[in-house]
Amino acid sequence: MTRDEQYMRLALELAREAYEDGEIPIGAVVVVDDSIIAQTRNEKELRQDATSHAELLALQQAARSLQRWRLTDATLYCTLEPCAMCAGAMVNARLGRLVYGARDSKAGAAGSILDVVRFPGLNHHIQVFAGVLEADCARLLSEFFADLRRDGRAGRRRSTRNRVGG
Repeated sequence: MTRDEQYMRLALELAREAYEDGEIPIGAVVVVDDSIIAQTRNEKELRQDATSHAELLALQQAARSLQRWRLTDATLYCTLEPCAMCAGAMVNARLGRLVYGARDSKAGAAGSILDVVRFPGLNHHIQVFAGVLEADCARLLSEFFADLRRDGRAGRRRSTRNRVGG
């Protein structure tokens, strides 16, 4: 197993936790010098905040951990190709490397629909490695959305156990 697969497996575990809580199952891990400095998952339902994507939370956690916002030496692993918001934040954080699992043919901004992370007009470009454990990442997302379509909900604990303010 490669290091990229090892860290993506951790991101997948975080995504499974999100699924169980009724969140879209996306996990993110940030690594610097082979040390995990951030690990998060989607928390949009928990926080009732559209910006609480796993990738944004991971960038924030990494910056706090390193006590700096520039993450040029960091690799972010996420189970789904980042959206435009997350990709923009990665560029602004000067992320060094992005590794993701499943492609997002509807909103992907790291090469599928847009390529924000390598856009020629921006002052920073990110190395991208796509498709690490892609089948596993895609399967988890497919299961989640199948549950959602079937029952109108997914997961066992529909994000009420730790809801902020409630």
